[in-house]
Amino acid sequence: MSRSTRAKQSAAVEAIQEVDTEQGKEKEKALVVEEVDEILDADDEKKKNVKDAGTIFGFSLPSHVRMVIACSGLVACFLIYGILQERLMTVPYGLNGEMFIFSAFLVLNNRIVVVLVAAGLLMAEGQSVVTSVPLFKFMLVGFTNTIATLCQYEALKHISFPTQTIGKCGKMIPVMVISVFLGTKHYKVQDFVSALAISLGCAMFIMSGDTSPQQGREGESVFGVLLMIVYLSLDGFTSTMQEKLFHDYNISSNEQMLYVNLASGIYTLIYLLGTGQMSEALLFTIAHPSSYAAALLLSIAACCGQITIYYIIKNFGALVFATTMVFRHVVSIVLSCIVFFHPLTVYQWFAGSIVIGTYYVNTIWKRKRNSTAFSEEKDEATNDSPLPDLSRTWDGV
Repeated sequence: MSRSTRAKQSAAVEAIQEVDTEQGKEKEKALVVEEVDEILDADDEKKKNVKDAGTIFGFSLPSHVRMVIACSGLVACFLIYGILQERLMTVPYGLNGEMFIFSAFLVLNNRIVVVLVAAGLLMAEGQSVVTSVPLFKFMLVGFTNTIATLCQYEALKHISFPTQTIGKCGKMIPVMVISVFLGTKHYKVQDFVSALAISLGCAMFIMSGDTSPQQGREGESVFGVLLMIVYLSLDGFTSTMQEKLFHDYNISSNEQMLYVNLASGIYTLIYLLGTGQMSEALLFTIAHPSSYAAALLLSIAACCGQITIYYIIKNFGALVFATTMVFRHVVSIVLSCIVFFHPLTVYQWFAGSIVIGTYYVNTIWKRKRNSTAFSEEKDEATNDSPLPDLSRTWDGV
């Protein structure tokens, strides 16, 4: 074999070896890519499972289970809240039939609980408790909130709880009026139709049956209705101003909970000390310990309810929240009628159905026109329609 032939043969062998090497590298590369893809797919699947499951109270649970637990918890919180509120304000204590008349004391208890919880949540999330919002704005919102809440409690001395619950659904009316006056929002025809239907439903409910409390004391229903009008007006202003603070300063709900309730607590404390009701309220709770237990549980239930509201909105959307709240209103009215003997006429049940049904239908309208994706649905609280009202961070939802 000639030298040139051997050289060609060697070159051919080297070429074959190079091809084999390249093929081996390609195979090795393909195997590596396949392994990486499997790892990424497994990671994506794991993330999907985590997202679908989520956690509640530290336990990983499917989404539908978390929704049932959260909604049931919300209904339970406000059923407890409603029963305790009516018990405190309308049923006498002791053999002498003493009435609990210290609405401001209940407000102060609630504000202390919410301030402590809000501060704890801010620190747990690593956020600063120092705010960038001028304090006088929180003081203004806290003032209107304080007066509104006092009117809400005082109204129960003169009207029944079912009447108050139906009346609260009319909150959208002052919210719309104030928002239009301030030029912060524009509403569609459906919103005005809903407002009109709710107004007529509330009027029908009041005029078609007894609205006074059934136990404890005689009350003037007209005065109770006037207190509810003041409550709705001031509460509508409070909600509108709070939403404006969210928009202007981009603050968290916990930060607003902390400072609005702190301001409200300061006003309430000054009022209690200035009128001498603080000592009277403390003496009453010492004489009737069950009254303070009810007041404390009332505040805890309201606070837990508000936290649950934000959890439901963030994870399941405003429609789930609205459905839950409609169910809560219905159950609250039925339970109050059973426990505290508030007989309602057929016309009142019909009027209540109009109010609550309109509340829910308007929410569906809003969802259809504003929500094209789940991420948009979570932000429905800040859209044009005032229903459902999610801007509140205190009791009395």
